[in-house]
Amino acid sequence: MTAVRTPTASHRIGLVGAGIGTSLSPALHTREAHELGLTDYRYDLLDIDDRGIAAESAGDLVRTAFAEGWTGFNVTHPCKQTVIAGLDDLSDNARSLGAVNTVVVRGGKLIGHNTDHSGFLAGLRRGLPDARLEVVQVVGAGGAGSAVAYALAAAGVPELRIADVDPARAADVCTRVSGAFEHTTAVAVPLGDVPAGLASCTGLVNATPIGMVGHPGSPVDAAALHPDLWVADVVYRPLRTELLSAAERAGCAVLDGGQMLVAQAADTFELLTGHAADRTRMRAHLTELLAAQQVTAGH
Repeated sequence: MTAVRTPTASHRIGLVGAGIGTSLSPALHTREAHELGLTDYRYDLLDIDDRGIAAESAGDLVRTAFAEGWTGFNVTHPCKQTVIAGLDDLSDNARSLGAVNTVVVRGGKLIGHNTDHSGFLAGLRRGLPDARLEVVQVVGAGGAGSAVAYALAAAGVPELRIADVDPARAADVCTRVSGAFEHTTAVAVPLGDVPAGLASCTGLVNATPIGMVGHPGSPVDAAALHPDLWVADVVYRPLRTELLSAAERAGCAVLDGGQMLVAQAADTFELLTGHAADRTRMRAHLTELLAAQQVTAGH
């Protein structure tokens, strides 16, 4: 359960990241604020590319914005780790993950949180409540992958396999997860071993950009999928990725990235404003936004 802070009257929220001009977060957050009657609410972009700022300076950017009156922040790629240098403290989950996607101002201090893990966990419980969790393979060990791994361990997965193009990154996530959860054994596996290994898995999560708009394809061979496997994707544009389409054809239960997006956005909204968000309403709005983007793109 996300801790909700005391509501305040005025909110000026910033999204910190690179190349974030097409992010759906401003529309999702602003619409929910409107639905809840928050009349003094702004959500704007703090794009480091537009400002000519390196990711390593994300912490300085947040502190400067705070001094200028901003009341909270969302943080996305590639600043989830680098922003930590500018913060005063971290929540337990952000510290365990070594990544921050939400910065709350409390008592004049900047506190880093991570709602990516709670977002995936909530999406999994809502979208696949009967998912078998005995052995789960995660592909991708970046910010999203580490959050997914943490969420799966929190859900009680006893055996977690993590693969990444950078073996050292996968190993680091395994060390973090195994250290935080005694009941979970997290093992780094080579990407090339994933297809064969799926035969003994009950779940698969794609935590890479493969499958999103501009990055076509699937992280695993469709031939490796089987009906006893549930398949989840963190990609939400499109909601139906090549991986999920192949999984459905193979008879797998599937979970799209919209579930995680909405759940983490709602958790973040509550942390930043102190107001409870309506997740069903936010999911409906996400569907509208994605449909509008398809029309604009001529699809």
